[in-house]
Amino acid sequence: MSAENDPFLDTLSDTESVTDLEEPGMYKVLLLNDHYTTMDFVVDVLRVVFHKSAGEATKIMLDVHKKGKGLVGLYPYDIARTKVMQVTQMADKAEFPLQCVLEEE
Repeated sequence: MSAENDPFLDTLSDTESVTDLEEPGMYKVLLLNDHYTTMDFVVDVLRVVFHKSAGEATKIMLDVHKKGKGLVGLYPYDIARTKVMQVTQMADKAEFPLQCVLEEE
């Protein structure tokens, strides 16, 4: 349907306008390196929480290990926050100090 034939647009007065919806802000989810969490546990977290393949999880884990942090993904705020909480809960249960944070892109 074209804008010319849209009945909703016909009902708007001259001073009203249709505003475009904005995409939600995206947030980076990052894992931070520590000297206690095992590499195997980090790979497990990436596979369980973030649904990464074994190869992709290993690559991210090595970034965390070598660079001090690794980008896991970009998500809208609510999803990013939920992923951070899931990682924290998993790490706490396993008694690892693994840290997961989010940063606005």
